[in-house]
Amino acid sequence: QRRSLAPSQLAKRKAGGEEEEEEEEEDRHPPTTRKRQKPVSETESRECYRSPFRKPLAQLTNRPHCLDSSQHEAFIRSILSKPFKVPIPNYKGPLGLRALGIKRAGLRNPLHDPFEEGALVLYEPPLLSAHDQLKIDKDKTPVHVVVDPVLSRVLRPHQREGVKFLWDCVTSRRIPGSHGCIMADEMGLGKTLQCITLMWTLLRQSPDCKPEIEKAMVVSPSSLVRNWYNEVEKWLGGRIQPLAIDGGSKEEIDRKLVGFMNQRGPRVPSPILIISYETFRLHAEALQKGSVGLVICDEGHRLKNSENQTYQALNSLNTPRRVLISGTPIQNDLLEYFSLVHFVNSGILGTAQEFKRHFEIPILKGRDADASEAERHKGEERLKELISIVNRCLIRRTSDILSKYLPVKIEQVVCCRLTPLQAELYKNFLKQAKPVEELKEGKISVSSLSSITSLKKLCNHPALIHDKCVEEEEGFMGALDLFPAGYSTKSVEPQLSGKMLVLDYILAVTKSTSNDKVVLVSNYTQTLDLFEKLCRNRRYLYVRLDGTMSIKKRAKIVERFNSPSSPEFIFMLSSKAGGCGLNLIGANRLVMFDPDWNPANDEQAMARVWRDGQKKTCYIYRLLSTGTIEEKIFQRQTHKKALSSCVVDEEQDVERHFSLGELKELFTLNETTTSDTHDKIKCCRCVNGHQVRPPPEGSDCTSDLSQWNHCADKRGLQDSVLKAAWDAAVTFTFHHHSHEEQRGIP
Repeated sequence: QRRSLAPSQLAKRKAGGEEEEEEEEEDRHPPTTRKRQKPVSETESRECYRSPFRKPLAQLTNRPHCLDSSQHEAFIRSILSKPFKVPIPNYKGPLGLRALGIKRAGLRNPLHDPFEEGALVLYEPPLLSAHDQLKIDKDKTPVHVVVDPVLSRVLRPHQREGVKFLWDCVTSRRIPGSHGCIMADEMGLGKTLQCITLMWTLLRQSPDCKPEIEKAMVVSPSSLVRNWYNEVEKWLGGRIQPLAIDGGSKEEIDRKLVGFMNQRGPRVPSPILIISYETFRLHAEALQKGSVGLVICDEGHRLKNSENQTYQALNSLNTPRRVLISGTPIQNDLLEYFSLVHFVNSGILGTAQEFKRHFEIPILKGRDADASEAERHKGEERLKELISIVNRCLIRRTSDILSKYLPVKIEQVVCCRLTPLQAELYKNFLKQAKPVEELKEGKISVSSLSSITSLKKLCNHPALIHDKCVEEEEGFMGALDLFPAGYSTKSVEPQLSGKMLVLDYILAVTKSTSNDKVVLVSNYTQTLDLFEKLCRNRRYLYVRLDGTMSIKKRAKIVERFNSPSSPEFIFMLSSKAGGCGLNLIGANRLVMFDPDWNPANDEQAMARVWRDGQKKTCYIYRLLSTGTIEEKIFQRQTHKKALSSCVVDEEQDVERHFSLGELKELFTLNETTTSDTHDKIKCCRCVNGHQVRPPPEGSDCTSDLSQWNHCADKRGLQDSVLKAAWDAAVTFTFHHHSHEEQRGIP
């Protein structure tokens, strides 16, 4: 029991019989456990409790001490003449603006300085009069939204414009009530960087001085998941930690997705999810349980069909802000176009039935060759109305902008003569299969579509149809006798195919005269097999990417190939598996071995090398077999881009867009021409087969070949690689020089 040692308490205990208490205390605590204390005198006890700082008390008087008024004023002035100083040596910071636990008074400030040189301001608060400034609540004053200088310093002018457009769309400033848009820039213009800038800005700031969104999601093809992750790391430099899901068990992926959706607050640990379309579709249920502030769909033309599961799963997300990225927006099928616009801004074009009645039917009728003048006029009006609505949420710039920043690109269409074996097999097939006779009332039968595929493969190499010749399928009966004696598909024989012969020359000359690398692109994996055999025969080092390769491995081989120290000479690419979004700047030559019905597929594949980071002159070779079905496909691609005249990849669209006469022309062979395309489409630059530049005076230069700068036979050819291959099988070329306008060439 504690006892007070105060003098008053000691006196009380002495008067009340302290001795009895001490005896009781001794009973409770035996003497053996108690320390012997030295007796303290009364004088010492009193002195030990006196503070050495205590001053003697002065006697109080009731008379106040009066100061002279002049002395008082001088005293106050001396106080006020000394400003407050923070008691820290050499302190240079602000004085009294911040204090722990005290809310700072005054106007709110933007995250970054809007008046800094080169600042990209996305939002500027309205100017207020002095009267309005007195009335406004300072806690609700809007602030500038300024892009982080780390990003704005690297954005090019067209990218700054694109970021502003995207921000206006997703914040509903362009179309009230709608929060979506389509980023439709052509390949290589930096769509990824623009979208990363948008995400980073929304995650960190808004006019309300707080983040606009908590989380964002990027959905992309599986081959681009790792690329998106690397791009975020590259441009934001560790300021943010994205979550990329490119593999794992179902339970592991579900656990990661649930963890991502459960994140709350202004500063979540992983605010960006990067996931493939396939993984999203399989795990959509986990992502639909919460909300995400922004969804970005890369290569968004995958969503052209509103009936597929991926479209419906994405559309059911609780996410008003949607950005769709596509370097090749669908403009050849109105319902596909409607699906894309409806996904980002639901209802802007009405329902599918309303769209069909108001836009599709009048426009298609107006584009029909037999349309009346009134129908054409109505179709044009509805088309203009459609474009005016869609352009409010769609931005598109062409790759011509890149000419200022990238090296020269020379794109060449190379017409290659069929070998005698190919020509005989081609004519034999047309005689036996008789695809023209099967065309009834302009309809395409299954066998006609099969005939198209067979002819395209024959143009690549006879080895691709050798099995059909062995089995004597329709069109190939007796064709096996045309092959050389002892022929085997185990070894590639370039001399049996015109295009393969030209390719062999291109690769050999490139390898022996430069350190350039080459990308080989084909629509058929069987053709890639032939490329592999050729590379093994010539001892070229190569890598191959097709649909069988895992996502993680794709990213690794692309990174290795792009390294200047890598020994690989050739990158083989399946256009279906890797034609979209890949960055192959390690190579500067690309060979497009066969054309596709959909020009967008070819454009995507050919844009793999002419991209940001490319340092060398780029050469694009598009190989066509002269006078064959491949030239017919190319002719369809080179038509003016019009809504009802472009060819798309689906069979029903081939049927829709080809007239009976055009269908019959597909199944013909012109052996006497150097270029069927040059013969069919009037070229305003050539007189009697020779090029005249500029076009003859008075000529109406509206040819579909006007996009090509040159038409050339061997005399006009400038590429030394093609000159070496000319005598082998080349008959004619068209080529386009990306920098001619900038260099003043007429």
